[in-house]
Amino acid sequence: MSDARPGTTTAGRLGEVRVTDERAARDADWIATVTLSQDFRAGSRGPHGRISGGHVVYRPGAAIDQSSGPFTPGDPGTLATFRTAFSHPDGSGSNSVAWNPTLKVHVPTAAVAGFYRGVVTHSVA
Repeated sequence: MSDARPGTTTAGRLGEVRVTDERAARDADWIATVTLSQDFRAGSRGPHGRISGGHVVYRPGAAIDQSSGPFTPGDPGTLATFRTAFSHPDGSGSNSVAWNPTLKVHVPTAAVAGFYRGVVTHSVA
């Protein structure tokens, strides 16, 4: 995302996320959730080389491509736990939506310099 220094915040787009529901069901409701399934880590640099989900804010943004809505974005918030990314709360038949979420990462003041990698996971049920 950036060259953020300890004690600062950086943000960037995660990239397009898409749900395509081809069940053509009478009740085609679904919820897409998101979590930080693997904390951001800078190799094996101990506890100061880790950024947990409590320091990462997920903002889904608006639908950028949709078919057979309605669709509802989840509320922005930390990835300390599962949260709703998007949902299709009412409808039937096949449907599809895409969005491009923003991640905002607060780099702890004790964080070590390095390249951090983590895993953000979306699930649909």
